[in-house]
Amino acid sequence: MVREGGPKDEEAVMALWLAANRQAHAFIEAEYWERCFDAVRRMLPRAEMYIDEKDGELTGFIGLAGTYIEGLFVKEAARSQGVGKQLLDFVKTRKPYLTLKAYQKNSRALHFYMREGFALKEKGIDRETGEPEYLMEWRPG
Repeated sequence: MVREGGPKDEEAVMALWLAANRQAHAFIEAEYWERCFDAVRRMLPRAEMYIDEKDGELTGFIGLAGTYIEGLFVKEAARSQGVGKQLLDFVKTRKPYLTLKAYQKNSRALHFYMREGFALKEKGIDRETGEPEYLMEWRPG
C-alpha cells in the first residue's frame, strides 16, 4: 500500500536510504553515503515523500522535489516484486512530468526507468562523486 510519508517514517526511511545507496552504488565509496547521511536527514522534511508498506513494514519510498525524483529506494528483499513500479506509478498520476538523475554505472536503475517510459535527455558528471550520470525524463503519452 502506498501512502504519504511523514516524520514517523524518518528512521526507517534513512536506514533504507543508506543501505540501498551502498548496495546500488557499490562503485562509490560507502563513506560518501555516510558523510551525506545527516544532510539528507535534514532535507527529508522538505521532500514530498511516499511510502510503500507491506504488513506495516516499509518496503520502499520515493522522494520528490516538485517534479524531480530525488530518490526511489526499495528494500533489498522486496526488489523485483513491483514495489518500485507501484511507487513510480503512484507519482505519475500526480505530476505532469518527472525528471531524475541516475548514475551510468547503475544499469539496473537505468533499465528500470527506461522500461517505465523515461528517456535519456542529457549526459553529465555528478559534481559530488565524479561519476557519469544521465538526466532522464518521463512525460505521459
